[in-house]
Order: sequence, then structure tokens, then C-alpha cells
Amino acid sequence: MSKYKVLEIKQSVFEDNNKQANLLRKELKDEKTFLLNLMSSPGSGKTTTLTKTINALKDEMRIGVMEADIDSDVDAHTISQTGAKVIQLHTGGMCHLDADMTKQGLEGLGTEEIDLAILENVGNLVCPAEFDTGSSKNAMILSVPEGDDKPLKYPLMFSIVDVLLINKIDVIEHFDFDLDNVKKYAKKLNPNIKIIPISARTGEGIDQWADWIREEVAQWNAK
Repeated sequence: MSKYKVLEIKQSVFEDNNKQANLLRKELKDEKTFLLNLMSSPGSGKTTTLTKTINALKDEMRIGVMEADIDSDVDAHTISQTGAKVIQLHTGGMCHLDADMTKQGLEGLGTEEIDLAILENVGNLVCPAEFDTGSSKNAMILSVPEGDDKPLKYPLMFSIVDVLLINKIDVIEHFDFDLDNVKKYAKKLNPNIKIIPISARTGEGIDQWADWIREEVAQWNAK
């Protein structure tokens, strides 16, 4: 017989986080606050996309943004220019946010007068995919310069998101990027994924993206 105990830490951490995430989701549901978890690689145009999104919706919804980063407030400063309520979250070196960290961020942001809370997660396609933040929906951005093979390299991320924004399509002709391949790979991993090509620079596709958010927020509040 073994004289020591074996503890599956990773499994335990995920189980505890999932419980906290479900509790947070229920609280947000009761408050009628929709939480969108937005993920991507660094340089995908996440903050620019977020700025365009806020501008498209700010006259209809009270929007709050949590900017998560290892150690920076550059993005929070940019988003503050939109007039949305914003708070900066420093992760202390961690490459993701979990449910407890998200709850702390929401408490700092204050959800009493927030219809749409957006979490701009830490920029990478690995860690954020593993932790349920308690969000109502998950979204990710894949930019054209990153390549069309990312669903093959980071399958978990593509399998857990509700919507995929393919950004920088205005420069697609300058890159070896097959849009149909991305759609095929992503749909194979996640048959229900919504795919919206956009250009945060030109605004192309932002209306369709904003419409998706409107519909999801309405459904969230109706249930």
C-alpha cells in the first residue's frame, strides 16, 4: 500500500473553478448583466474591435469593460476614451483569468448599472480557453496575419467559443490565408460556432457582430 496521497491538483482546480463560474453566471443572470469573454492572441486587433463594438452599442446599452493584462494599463486608457466604464485587471503574471478573478473584477467594476460587461482576457490562445470565467458567452478574434491553421494548433480555444471574429479581412489579399479553410476547421471542432469576418479598421462586419450581441443580450434577459 502506498504511504502517500496523490492529489490531482489540476482536476481539483478546474472543478472548483467550474463551481464558482456557475455561481457567478447565476448571479449575473439574476442581475440581468450579460458577460462577454473576449479572447485572442496579442496583436489580433482585440482592443480596436472592442472600441468599434462599444461605439456601435453604447447608445443602447450600459457597457462596462474589464481589461486584463499581466502588467499594463495601455488598453484601459484606450477604452476609456469611448466613454464606457472601464477597470484594469493585473493578473500578477498569470496568463488567464478564472471565475474568482473575474468576480473580483466585476465587483470592482460594479454591475448594478451595467447591461453588457466585456472581459478583454489576457492575450493568448492557450490558458484562457481552459478556465471558465462565468461568462454568458465566449468570443475570440483570429486575425488574418496569424494564419489559417490556428484551429488546428489551438483546438480547445475554437471548440469552446460561441462566436469567431476573423479580423483584418481588408488585408487578406496580402497574406496566404484561406478563409474557407478556417471556417471548415472551426466548424469541424465546433459545429455551432458563429463565424463573422470583420475589419476593425474599416468597420466591415461590425454591424453583424453588434447584432449578434444584441440578440444574445436579449435572450439572456428574456429567460
